[in-house]
Amino acid sequence: MTTPTKICGTAEVPEGEARRFPLGEGHVAVVNLGGGVFRALDAVCSHEHAWLDEGEIDVEDATVECPKHGSVFELETGKPKTLPAVQPVAAYDVIIDNDDILIEV
Repeated sequence: MTTPTKICGTAEVPEGEARRFPLGEGHVAVVNLGGGVFRALDAVCSHEHAWLDEGEIDVEDATVECPKHGSVFELETGKPKTLPAVQPVAAYDVIIDNDDILIEV
């Protein structure tokens, strides 16, 4: 069983945007889809190591587009929907505890 890790507060991630936070040796991107729904995934694209939190968020489709080459990743699963990325990024279960965002690592 994993222990939830606090990443940030809900107010730190504006609606419709993503923010990057340290997680162990790497970083996690937390995305606010609105309505109290947050998603978290590795912040680095699996294709060319660009920061996914700097990409475009599609709230309707729950995806993020890599700013470097345009790969689109599903926020729920981390799977790429478009090329050139073919490898997924890790996606994490998000827990909201009061105003804290925790993920299961």
